[in-house]
Amino acid sequence: MVRDEWAVADAYEAYIGRWSRRVAPLFLRWLGLPTGLRWLDVGCGTGALTEAVRAAGGVVSGVDPSRGFVAGRGSVVVGDARALPFRAGRFDAVVSGLALNFVPDAGRALAEFARVSVPGATVAAYVWDYAEGMAMLRLFWDAAREVDPDSPHEGPRFALCHPGPLADLWRAAGLSDVRVEPIEIATDFPDFDAYWTPFLGGQGAAPAYLMSLPEQARVAVREALRARLPERDIRLTARTWAVRGIT
Repeated sequence: MVRDEWAVADAYEAYIGRWSRRVAPLFLRWLGLPTGLRWLDVGCGTGALTEAVRAAGGVVSGVDPSRGFVAGRGSVVVGDARALPFRAGRFDAVVSGLALNFVPDAGRALAEFARVSVPGATVAAYVWDYAEGMAMLRLFWDAAREVDPDSPHEGPRFALCHPGPLADLWRAAGLSDVRVEPIEIATDFPDFDAYWTPFLGGQGAAPAYLMSLPEQARVAVREALRARLPERDIRLTARTWAVRGIT
């Protein structure tokens, strides 16, 4: 299995971070929390959700394991979701966008989310629906398996990214009033190159896998994808599953 890469902020932003920026305000609207709360964004990455919280009137701190993503952002610290570097009972809302499925022990992370929350706080997250609802990635992996039958598959890998497992995880952490709902966005590209080029940045599971291949195999994946997509005006959709509960 190729190791996921999370270090170069600009490459990640071009690949998937920009789509998270479209989901983040919809996620906050779904939560419907008042302004002025103290928020923690766990796995904050390049700041899509952090910035949306701040724009909506929240006071937000962030934590992420990638020094490359955290660099130069004063309200963000390097840290592990499984051992958050904050005291207990500090935050009114703890959230995570597109990150929880990459944590090796999501249950331990969620226990940490609850630990640093005040009683009655909202604990919430959203993750891509890798198995069915993330068309740009599903097409990529279909093409990759045509070239390399042993290529990984993010659907089975991220079994957490379904309504049932997310709800079960939240309830197992002792959270109440648990709800899971889909949030869907458009992921449109003006032409094939706009779709393909971000995969060459090496940041994230699919780009890391692609860049591990020899050049001939990368070209074969590109051509297998080209056969599946129009040359211009590519219109796809991406679904996340959003989950929330109360401490």
